[in-house]
Amino acid sequence: MMARARLEPVPVLAEEPKGARTAMVGLAGALCGMMSIRCSSASAGQLASLMLGGDAAENPSMIADALGELCNMVAGNFKAKISNLADHCMLSVPTVISGEDYSLQTSSPAEIFQIPLTYLGELLWVSLTVHE
Repeated sequence: MMARARLEPVPVLAEEPKGARTAMVGLAGALCGMMSIRCSSASAGQLASLMLGGDAAENPSMIADALGELCNMVAGNFKAKISNLADHCMLSVPTVISGEDYSLQTSSPAEIFQIPLTYLGELLWVSLTVHE
């Protein structure tokens, strides 16, 4: 909705999230953790073009800015929907990673909630990692 893009839910997948672009926003306060969006470079470029205009898909810094802002909006919307969380949870500045060959390790204990979606026929993952 934020980028005027239609995302379709996908039945639960056994595979791990993958894609060449990952945006992350940290959460601190009443809820500690991280919200992330991971997708292909093509999907990230298309989302950037929808948000920022036609040539954004050709500019790596515009793609990173758009994906980071999209993740920030998703995290902000999430915390606004939970009573008493909006005023007691802060969001970090978005961080964007380019590349596929990495693994994310988080301190224990943590719980990870992942939602696989499709956008233009490609997978996109929205994840929430919560630290206890």
